[in-house]
Amino acid sequence: MEFGLFDNVIFELRVIIDIIIASLLTGFVGLEREMSGKPAGFRTQMIIGGAAALLISTARILIRDFAGESELAAVMRADPVRVIEAVIVGISFIGAGTILKMEDQRKVQYLTTAASILLSAGIGMSVALHHYIIAVGVTVFILIINVGANVIDHHIKKRRKK
Repeated sequence: MEFGLFDNVIFELRVIIDIIIASLLTGFVGLEREMSGKPAGFRTQMIIGGAAALLISTARILIRDFAGESELAAVMRADPVRVIEAVIVGISFIGAGTILKMEDQRKVQYLTTAASILLSAGIGMSVALHHYIIAVGVTVFILIINVGANVIDHHIKKRRKK
């Protein structure tokens, strides 16, 4: 299947728009992390969401391009799930870097931020796959989780001190 120049330009502009949408949505997650004084805040979450959207979109481009070439299509199998797995592994590595074990307190910190990073990647992947309602819904949901859990956590800590 051959795509004309105009088709390619439209497709690439849509990829850029998806990256921007993913970055903006995950920016809200990062803003909450930033306001909570946690690592991997605003910019990091935006970059992760945008990177996930780019990587999934790039895979879509490869699949589209290779499917059109009869010689390559005959010997190559496109497996988009492998791309998603690779994104998850890469993003999880970044998330693991945000987790700190406090030696003096025997306490692990920033697990929520690491989980937020993984969810930001999922938001980016959802946008790249054009599932915008899922992406927006998950963005709102993670904000409810992070903000709501923070309020509950403060309330519990206050009660413990009494």
